[in-house]
Amino acid sequence: QVQLVESGGGLVQAGGSLSLSCVVTTSADRIDDMGWYRQAPGQQREFVGGINTGGNTLYAESVKGRFTISRDNDKNTMYLQMNSLKPEDTGVYFCKVQTWRANYWGRGTQVTVSS
Repeated sequence: QVQLVESGGGLVQAGGSLSLSCVVTTSADRIDDMGWYRQAPGQQREFVGGINTGGNTLYAESVKGRFTISRDNDKNTMYLQMNSLKPEDTGVYFCKVQTWRANYWGRGTQVTVSS
């Protein structure tokens, strides 16, 4: 089974920074691609950014230059460094991991950016 736990969410002022972590526990399946998604109030879940096993990243246009994704394969952990935060970045941030057999989601962590 695969289990994902996000952490690091909180309340910050616009222009501030926040770091999120996603710790993945798996007893059998190798972790392939990983990604961050978010869901703002009243909106559907959207893609934020992703990273593959080689460390190559892909970001949504709205966060390019402000967010950075990284991963530590030995620790099975993915990180999201968020800088220059805007109120529109507010939402629940979810971690997703891909294995050869399925995709798995965490329960999310709340990020709130005040004006």
